[in-house]
Amino acid sequence: MPRDEFSEMRAFLEVARERSFTRAATKLGVTRSALSHTIRAMEERLGVRLLSRTTRDVAPTATGERLVESIEPHFESIAAGISAISALRGQPSGQIRIVCPDDAVNLVFRPRLPAFLRDYPDINVELIVDNGFTNIVERQFDAGVRLGEAIARDMVAVRIGPDVGYAVVGSPDYFARRGAPKSPQDLTDHNCINLRLPSSGALYAWEFRKNGREFSVRVDGQLTLNNIAPALDAALDGIGLAYAPKDLVQPHVEGGRLEEVLADWCPTFQGYHLYYPSRRNQSPAFAAFVAAFRYQSR
Repeated sequence: MPRDEFSEMRAFLEVARERSFTRAATKLGVTRSALSHTIRAMEERLGVRLLSRTTRDVAPTATGERLVESIEPHFESIAAGISAISALRGQPSGQIRIVCPDDAVNLVFRPRLPAFLRDYPDINVELIVDNGFTNIVERQFDAGVRLGEAIARDMVAVRIGPDVGYAVVGSPDYFARRGAPKSPQDLTDHNCINLRLPSSGALYAWEFRKNGREFSVRVDGQLTLNNIAPALDAALDGIGLAYAPKDLVQPHVEGGRLEEVLADWCPTFQGYHLYYPSRRNQSPAFAAFVAAFRYQSR
């Protein structure tokens, strides 16, 4: 098969899998316009339409589906063959794709990634930040990261971090202007920084726990974000109160840039876990990743 035809088929297969030119282009390491040109040239060469495009969606046509069914097994065989050859070298290699919440990057991966990448120079790690409940099988991730209590039972779960405590924090300037809440119910009178959940589109209700009683408070405020990191920045800027992992806010509390309130009410959740399908055949690279990030309690 000529090299150009092989590249075209690989490009088409990635677009068909991802149902998106943008995501497929990112995965292939090319621009979206170059990928679109490749697919258009392939369709013109074959004289058939392979993809149905709308302003919001991309999907294979009936002919495109037949082509996917025909070529996908061959590309999977090629990938398996390359993986097998890499295993014979005794040094794991390949790419690992992980989807995780934004705070897990700092809490779990940042402290341990440098050593892992040095120990395994032939492994490439791709971390995709997504605070929603991503379907890792559909999106072709090797694994995802969630708090332990949020993982489906049909998944293998490997603990990769300690329990996560949460805190309500604000800047000294904010508390000088607005005072401090004495109970979670007082938050309704404060400017709170909301977090939009990407999966449902709803606003996250802040969770509290005391004396065995658990409850949530729907807060209100002028600013809504979809990641914890910028919410913490907004709290540092004095905009309002933020609800964030205690390990992330602790350096700012110790430095006097933030103050913690409602500490007796804030809960602790099961730590972050790496999760993946129970029937997954682990590559040497993925097995090395799991072993390196498995949490060992002290």
